[in-house]
Amino acid sequence: MKIQALGGCCKKSTANYEAIIQAVKELGLNVEVEHVSDFEEIIKLGVMSTPGLVVNGKILSVGRALSVGQAKELISKALKGTSDC
Repeated sequence: MKIQALGGCCKKSTANYEAIIQAVKELGLNVEVEHVSDFEEIIKLGVMSTPGLVVNGKILSVGRALSVGQAKELISKALKGTSDC
């Protein structure tokens, strides 16, 4: 599983990254969260607005900082293959 938190060093992107890390911990996943801050790389992933969440190459969230609960829900759905994004 590959989890990527997208965004620079702005407050919203930092909060999003921290929420995703906490969500991964609470879900008991042994996965490293990659923080992608290079905007050329973010654009290559198909994201034009940050912060964002990408799991296994699938864009799950764009343009908003997630709460821990929201991140857990999106990651859980992605694990089950039932994300409706």
